[in-house]
Amino acid sequence: QVQLMESGGALVQPGGSLTLSCTASRSTSSFMRMSWYRQAPGRQRELVANINKGGMVNYVDSVKGRFSISREDNVLSLQMNSLNPEDTAAYYCDALEEEEWSGARQSWWGMGTQVTVAS
Repeated sequence: QVQLMESGGALVQPGGSLTLSCTASRSTSSFMRMSWYRQAPGRQRELVANINKGGMVNYVDSVKGRFSISREDNVLSLQMNSLNPEDTAAYYCDALEEEEWSGARQSWWGMGTQVTVAS
């Protein structure tokens, strides 16, 4: 069993910065991949950024150069800079687990944290 808990969501002004955290019940480096997703009202859930075991990162085009994903011990972070209203969404942490003995994969999700960018 894996438990994830997001925190750090808040109301922030356009152009501001915010850092989200996802605290996992075990080391973040143990997962095959960890990701941040977001879902805005009336829109489909989209991948924001992810990081794999080797430290390789990936970002959706709209946040490249503004967001930075990182991990340390049991915490996955998302540093967000130059925020704009389009970044408003519920942000979710995902941990993809691969079972070594079977190769089966399982994804674990947190409950989300709300980010609202408005003046």
